[in-house]
Amino acid sequence: MPDDPDDVSMVLRGGVQTRSQAWDFVRWFADAWMGCPLQSEDGCTEDELAAAEADLGFELPAALREGLHLFGRREDLTRQQDPLVRSTGLYVDDALNGVLVFRRENQDCAHWGIRLNEIEQEDPPVVVESREGWIPFFNRMSLAWVELVLSESLFGTDSLYDACELPEALVPSLHARYAQVDLPDHPMWASKDDSPVRWYAAPGRLIRRDGIKDQSWIHARGRTPADLEAIRAELPGPWVC
Repeated sequence: MPDDPDDVSMVLRGGVQTRSQAWDFVRWFADAWMGCPLQSEDGCTEDELAAAEADLGFELPAALREGLHLFGRREDLTRQQDPLVRSTGLYVDDALNGVLVFRRENQDCAHWGIRLNEIEQEDPPVVVESREGWIPFFNRMSLAWVELVLSESLFGTDSLYDACELPEALVPSLHARYAQVDLPDHPMWASKDDSPVRWYAAPGRLIRRDGIKDQSWIHARGRTPADLEAIRAELPGPWVC
């Protein structure tokens, strides 16, 4: 990992090319941003995963299984807003010849999953259920894990989160002060107007921008209260909190 202890854009420079890079990032993020390194008890046990596979009738893809085994019990990383499904709750949606659902929107308005006809791949593509039906989300599960951790960490209960509708006039400031995180554009399930989703970061500061139109929503998290105040000062929009 880079020397900078808290810059997401630096750590993800060059993108996530392998599953091991995804796990390295989650380990770093849990320690540097959440203040609690991953522990053995943060993951699902082999017995739990084997039981889930027995119930489903097939083996889980390596990228899904490894993530669950590493941090599937870490609530702060996986279950704040649109939660990771617990290993005992994994299920197949019969739409479009079947999708294994591993994550859901908090009011069940959307779901994330892997198509059964791609389930034997080690790091398969992920789809998300939108108002237009199931659509591509990421071309690899390992990328979806990184996005899940970033998104869920935004909405913690530690008063380090805020949001606003960003006026177009402030977009140059966003681009000047924050580096775009090296994750592919991906859709927001709620609306095409809120897509693509892009991430931006600076030391101690993390921003998700939903859409590229005027007044698109941005969601911000600081590593500390001072970092969050810096985001508000640098992007003086109509912040909700």
